[in-house]
Amino acid sequence: MASQSEVIDRLRATFRSGVTFPEPFRMTQLQNLLSLVEENEQLIQDALHKDLHKPKFESVLSEIQITLNDLYFAMENLRTWMQPEYNIGKNLATRMDDCFIRREPLGVVLIIGAWNYPLHLILLPLVAAIAAGNCAILKPSEICQATEQLLAELIPKYLSQDCYAVLCGGAEDTKSLLKNKFDHIFYTGSQVVARSILLAAAPHLTPVTLELGGKSPCFIYGHIDIHKAAKRLCWSKFFNTGQSCVAPDYVLCTTQTRDALLPALRETLRTFYGPDPGASLDMGRIVTPRHWRRLMDMLEKSKGKVVIGGESREEDRYIAPTVLVDVQESDALMQEEIFGPILPILTIESLEEGIDYINRQEKPLALYVFSDETSVVTTVLNNTSSGGFCGNDGIVHMALPGLPFGGVGASGMGSYHGRWGFETFSHRRGCMNRSWLLERVNVLRYPPYSDYNLATNAMWGSAVCTA
Repeated sequence: MASQSEVIDRLRATFRSGVTFPEPFRMTQLQNLLSLVEENEQLIQDALHKDLHKPKFESVLSEIQITLNDLYFAMENLRTWMQPEYNIGKNLATRMDDCFIRREPLGVVLIIGAWNYPLHLILLPLVAAIAAGNCAILKPSEICQATEQLLAELIPKYLSQDCYAVLCGGAEDTKSLLKNKFDHIFYTGSQVVARSILLAAAPHLTPVTLELGGKSPCFIYGHIDIHKAAKRLCWSKFFNTGQSCVAPDYVLCTTQTRDALLPALRETLRTFYGPDPGASLDMGRIVTPRHWRRLMDMLEKSKGKVVIGGESREEDRYIAPTVLVDVQESDALMQEEIFGPILPILTIESLEEGIDYINRQEKPLALYVFSDETSVVTTVLNNTSSGGFCGNDGIVHMALPGLPFGGVGASGMGSYHGRWGFETFSHRRGCMNRSWLLERVNVLRYPPYSDYNLATNAMWGSAVCTA
């Protein structure tokens, strides 16, 4: 088996040959990746069920279909994305020149995936890297071993082995991998590991995209259909057993709204998962015993009151959909991203108080506002900052390829999906091909210098023409 450095050297030699640059090659690899997903859908579902107990519906929707949609979008738009951009504002001094922006591939990039969506969090960045003309090394999460092994088996069968490689292993293998020079590192995961990624990238001055997370609030305020709100909240919170970086982490609402919401949540959860969610085929499991213990420890330390759920089983890593009230800002559940099926409800008494609470926290990856009042949604949008925003629903915004997906501040840096991923893995090269005409104008910038020439240069340089 080739060493990490040998694999990287092989891919770098391929990139320098220029084989990944032409559009036909990129399109062929995207088509092959499409075939990989379509022809192995059952194997993918089986691996996801083994790793996370994911129901078929969630596997197809959040792993397979989202990947296919991004592939279709990239293939449909690739030629347009690759075209030089000529709509460049020019001044009088450059009006005769050819000015444009080229999108050029970066080189050999490293994509490090996460365990909660172990397929699409590897393949969506890969779609972008291929579309942009890069070679790529994929490091799937070792926590989801079935999916990791499936990717390691399928990628070499469908994609060029000289351009794309899967390297498996644990944390120490990743540390070793990060000692190598890459042209871009794309990481999805925790803030703790993200800091080590940045430290590893610094000696090589490698640019980094960090897709992290945080405590994404769901702010419910004003007039609202409480039953519709409960359905959308429950679905987005407990989808994938709450193990989503964009899941609503907690609810902010008035006491009156909370009292109306709780019975609607009970009714919705019974409708979704039956009287015993642990027996439902639609309820997944926590990924590992270690993650299960972390969540139970948070729940046990919380001073909030459990009003829905709370049941758990260590033997199969089950935690029931759980809702708590009387939760304070200092509570154990509010100190870090929950990343599980536990939903604290915090009460505020005004729109301004809710906005102030959100702004006291780190900027979240997503912010959700539920309200029938457009003014409420707009006010929160205009007075807060978050990676993404969705009014009157949860997590669905990330499925649209036309929207950038990424964090801000502590929730990440950089974005992807659709064109935004192509831009992330491309260098925007500003180009100018000058004409030999108007040389008499150029004498104004040649020595010997004079105040007249300086003033005339300023005039020519500041007067803007259309492209």
